[in-house]
Amino acid sequence: MSDDDLEPAENISGGDDGGGIAAEFAPDEAATRAEAVVDRLGERYWQKTYGGKDGFECLVRTILSQNTSDVASQPAHDDLLARYGPVADLAANLADADHDELAETISAAGLYNQKSEVIRDAAAWVLSEFGSTGAFDEFVAEGDPGEVRETLLSVSGVGPKTADCVLLFAGGQGGVFPVDTHVHRIARRMGLAPADADHEEVREALEAAVPAEKCGFGHTAMIQFGREYCSARKPACLDDPEACPLADQCDQVGVYPETGELVDPADAAE
Repeated sequence: MSDDDLEPAENISGGDDGGGIAAEFAPDEAATRAEAVVDRLGERYWQKTYGGKDGFECLVRTILSQNTSDVASQPAHDDLLARYGPVADLAANLADADHDELAETISAAGLYNQKSEVIRDAAAWVLSEFGSTGAFDEFVAEGDPGEVRETLLSVSGVGPKTADCVLLFAGGQGGVFPVDTHVHRIARRMGLAPADADHEEVREALEAAVPAEKCGFGHTAMIQFGREYCSARKPACLDDPEACPLADQCDQVGVYPETGELVDPADAAE
């Protein structure tokens, strides 16, 4: 792996300093095509077991990342911690935060008024349900994964992707494959999930087909692959069918190099 393939610090997993440890999983004879794709991504990018991040900080970081890039949301996260930290007091400090001040602090992440409300409400919920940031962090790290996920989904503004990121990066749970816009697009484009699958159906398909220990780095490496090769508007194969390192594993659903046409997989003709 070259330096160019190192896990970025500007993403929800935080690169080498963001929790978790580097790991090596031998690419056995893959039982499914999805596993074969993840094995190849692991060889190209990184293999890592996640976990170890503080639960509430991870929840806030993931809320900030909604509908924006990691590069944009990272400064907002850093500014938020500088103003409302330390991490141990984060829920209490954010629950009492002035809306306008918080919105200004996280403005780099976009949708700052909406995210300010979600974060303040989430902080108040943590204090009401758990009493402290630390007690919530313990629940995420040690609680039953199904119960943790269900509990997180009960919080206004927390959807499946956000809940799954907390389970993965803070809880260190295997078998969790969060689905963001990159994963949703790539899995359907490659034919790893039904072309018309929603985010939850893509998650279910990937978690059923990829071994639990490979789901975490499968998620982050697939995002990196989407940024470098399989972008929304111009996948590498559209101009050069040989340019994509996973071309032999891809069904190219909705991608037509012969004509240069590109459509959402759900709209692709059967």
